[in-house]
Amino acid sequence: MSGQFPKFLVTGGIAALINLISRYLLSRAIGFETAVVIAYLTGMITAYVLARQFVFEASGRTAGSEFYRFAVVNMFALVLVWCISVGLARVAFPAVGFRWHAYDIAHLIGVLAPAVTSYFGHRFYTFAKQAA
Repeated sequence: MSGQFPKFLVTGGIAALINLISRYLLSRAIGFETAVVIAYLTGMITAYVLARQFVFEASGRTAGSEFYRFAVVNMFALVLVWCISVGLARVAFPAVGFRWHAYDIAHLIGVLAPAVTSYFGHRFYTFAKQAA
């Protein structure tokens, strides 16, 4: 495990950046709520590739099986990201009069929220060694 969590944070940070940039670009053409979901999926695919390559050891499962497990963990995280992002952007920030890059900041906070829970989900479920 030595250095695994910092590696997860770095690769997750890269995936989060991809997520944020794609949401920003998508928001020019589609609604914020939908853009958050599509951008999340883009970031999730990036995160899987990077985590499999640089963070976790081979589990003994097929890439398809690992990706399915990765998606399961990330669907829970997506609910959290979406609720926080949309809740801040549509409810909390307007209620307090916060307008400066409100959607960008709301989405950033949402994307950062599940970092620790996702790490443990991937460590103990997605990339856990397959029983012999």
